[in-house]
Formats: sequence, C-alpha cells, structure tokens
Amino acid sequence: MDTPSDIAGTPRHRTVVSFVNRGGRVTVGQARAWDRLWPTLGRDVTSLPPGALDVDGWFGRPAPVILEIGPGMGETTAALAQADPSVNHLAVDVYQAGLAQLMMRAEAMGIDNLRLLRGDAVVLLERNVPPGSLAGVRIFYPDPWPKKKHHKRRLVRPGFMALVASRLEPGARVHLATDWADYAEQMLAVCEAEPLLRNVHASWAPRPRWRPRTKFESRAEEEGRVSRDLIFERV
Repeated sequence: MDTPSDIAGTPRHRTVVSFVNRGGRVTVGQARAWDRLWPTLGRDVTSLPPGALDVDGWFGRPAPVILEIGPGMGETTAALAQADPSVNHLAVDVYQAGLAQLMMRAEAMGIDNLRLLRGDAVVLLERNVPPGSLAGVRIFYPDPWPKKKHHKRRLVRPGFMALVASRLEPGARVHLATDWADYAEQMLAVCEAEPLLRNVHASWAPRPRWRPRTKFESRAEEEGRVSRDLIFERV
C-alpha cells in the first residue's frame, strides 16, 4: 500500500495481502446460523456499492462506530459489544466459519449492536468508510506470519496504518495487541512513525482489564509468548 485512497475511489490492485483464502470448515451449526442470521447481520464487502456504508440505517440508530478487524471466532468481539451497548460495533473478516461463530455468540448473548462484514478490511476502509468517521479501531492478534519471508504479508504496515488513521475521528483510538515480540516491535515502530497518531502511553499500554482474556491468549502465555498492547490516538 502507498497512501489512503479517497472513499468511493477505485481500490488499488494488491499482489500481497495479509490473508490467504483457505477454506476453513464450517460446521453444521455454523452453516445453519449463517443461513438464518447473515441476511440481517452480515454483508459481503464486494457487494457493497462504492461510497459510505449506511451504518446508521443498518443498525437502525445513530451511534459511535467501532471497527474490529479480524475478530477470529468472536469471543472478544461479542463480549465487548455486549459490554458497551451504546456503540455500533462492526467486525470485518474473510473467514466464514469465524463470522458464523460470532453470529451464534451474538444470538445467544442477545446482542443487537453488532454487524459483520466478510471481505478485505483494506477494501472496506478505502471504499466504504469515510475519513474521520470511526470512533475506534481494534486489531487484536492479527496473523503474525512468523516466517521472515512472509513478513511482507503482515497487516500492520505503514500504508495500512495511514489508512486506518485517516478513518478515525480526532481523539479516536486504535488498539492493537499481539503475542509475537518482533511483530509488537514492528507495530510500535509503524504507529509511532504515522503523523496522524500519537502513543497514549510511553511505549506499551498496560493490558486493559476490559479486554477479555481468551483461551488463545492464555495458551500463548503458557508457550512463553507475552502479549503486548498498543493504544494510539488520532491527533
């Protein structure tokens, strides 16, 4: 990526993306949830018309919007949406199984302030999210692509963070977390080099009590990988 494109502009063709289109098994329960819930709770990024996504219309109300990129199986996303019903929560991911599981969690927990998008977060941000419109962005445990030859696939890179920063409203925050030490250092360097962002803390952020501790994070710590949080604010 180079610099952020204007909303509704033609997305640039990228030869390197931060994900691979691996199928991923969808269980019978997830498939049923998908058929039942997706028409209301989900949309495909590729099917969105160019221009600003009508978030207020989709949620049926105006409210601050927080975007989570890569919610995984949705444990953290569902908990945070339930904990803050005053916010419209959007989650974008490429994997159907995880999005289906997240919808199942939302249904079981009675969450109605969460909507899901399937597709490339970069395309979504470029085409459908206006500059200065987001109250927050969360990127928790993105794929670390641990092999050095694959580092070019990592999501948190200068062009991407410039795009994210441009979509935040002044004072809004982007919160990142990873359990890979070298990726954490890369995230810190990239965010500190972005002129639209300032570090809320001197370096790493204290782990927020409100961020749920998942089985994934606990397993990483058992394997000797320490999670790092970063919180940057749009200037």
